[in-house]
Amino acid sequence: MITRNSSLYIFLLFLISLFSTIMAQENTNHDRAFFAAGCFWGVESTFQSLDGVVSTTVGYTGGKVKNPSYEIVCTGITGHAEAVEVVYNSKTISYKQLLDAFFKLHDPTTLNRQGPDVGTQYRSAIFYNNAEEKKLAEETINQINESGKFANKIVTEVESASNFYSAEEYHQNYYKKRGLAGCAI
Repeated sequence: MITRNSSLYIFLLFLISLFSTIMAQENTNHDRAFFAAGCFWGVESTFQSLDGVVSTTVGYTGGKVKNPSYEIVCTGITGHAEAVEVVYNSKTISYKQLLDAFFKLHDPTTLNRQGPDVGTQYRSAIFYNNAEEKKLAEETINQINESGKFANKIVTEVESASNFYSAEEYHQNYYKKRGLAGCAI
């Protein structure tokens, strides 16, 4: 029988405490980044393939309506962008590496358009959480512009992160649910 004074009880409390401490330490390396680069399905799929990305959530940010739906965002009147919240382990992948992946996965020189998708909800945007992320985003844009990689200048917006609203469940892990590798665009 386990009583509060028994050695087994004390040992179990110790194990629970140790496990909680380890779990808390693991989560301290998880940061969040927010990117918009056209249709969020392909953006999510690309980030999911990166080592160090813990999870992704597709949704809407950068607008002025609370809890928008896909249908209202598609009208363009809310100001939201289709975006992806990327939760990542900063010991495995850096914010700079996420930025590099972001600029490889889409055409950041087209205003409010990616492939056949047109509208402000498909704009290219980085939603930064702090001054360091803003600086890295702006430096990366300047470096790419100066490199001549693209014929046109980058039009990616760099905005302070605001409320992020998860998209409807049927949008989450869209390609995985359908057994597809990713976007063909």
